Amino acid sequence: MEFYKFEAERLDGTKESMEKYKGKTIVVVNTASKCGLTPQYEGLERLFKAYKDQGLVILGFPCNQFGNQEPGTAEDIKEFCQMNYGVSFPMFAKIDVNGSDPHPIFKYLKTELSGLLGGKIKWNFTKFVIDKTGKPVKRFAPTTEPSAMESYIKDIL
Repeated sequence: MEFYKFEAERLDGTKESMEKYKGKTIVVVNTASKCGLTPQYEGLERLFKAYKDQGLVILGFPCNQFGNQEPGTAEDIKEFCQMNYGVSFPMFAKIDVNGSDPHPIFKYLKTELSGLLGGKIKWNFTKFVIDKTGKPVKRFAPTTEPSAMESYIKDIL
């Protein structure tokens, strides 16, 4: 299976194929609006704005599986992200990343880049980097600030 074969639902309910991002460097991140790590939206947006013209895209996937920290509706999430952090990168509908029914993208990414907890996501803001060929190449911990990813991202753009 390759990353581009997946699809996901955007916050507005439309389906989007990951094929749309072919040839780009992609950061996939599970997000939450009421988490101690929520300010990472600011750093993610900064990275996106700085490198989008060079082929970077960040894909945000809200998840409510960690401490009920993303309880809102799609509209609540969209409004929060735009008002508080000016998020302009693509945001998707709320999903599960662990458990019996994880979103297929996260099931795939956890298999390809298992991390410290094996096939599990530890917390909100786990970040996966996918290179221009669609290969998952790096996983960053929830506590890794987006700015700490910058040199790695620049190297693979």
